Amino acid sequence: MSKAPRRHIEMLPFDNNDGWLPLPGFPAGLDVKILADDLDEDRKTGARTRLVRFAAGVATAAPLVHDYWEEVFVLKGAIGPVGGGAAGPSALMYSCRPPGTPHGPFRSEEGCIMLEVQYYVAAA
Repeated sequence: MSKAPRRHIEMLPFDNNDGWLPLPGFPAGLDVKILADDLDEDRKTGARTRLVRFAAGVATAAPLVHDYWEEVFVLKGAIGPVGGGAAGPSALMYSCRPPGTPHGPFRSEEGCIMLEVQYYVAAA
């Protein structure tokens, strides 16, 4: 069953303390706040816009690979590869990942908030 299409949202007030949920399948301290979502992984259509928040010291365990495009912008804090040595990229860093691109695992020593946009592109 397909999700409802996105709706028009115009400058909705943002509450950084409300609406965060644990990200299923990931460690405690990794939360998500959905802004808009009609991504349908079965039909390979739609898009999802969300915030992802790592608490300080949280790390993912394995690389991720998915079949949709993903763009990530670090808004606050820092995140980097597990075992990367340095603290990792700081805020105002950007990634654009084509489908099938392995990425991670990641760790955030100080915590971070990222904007993620995930989407399918129709075949030409």
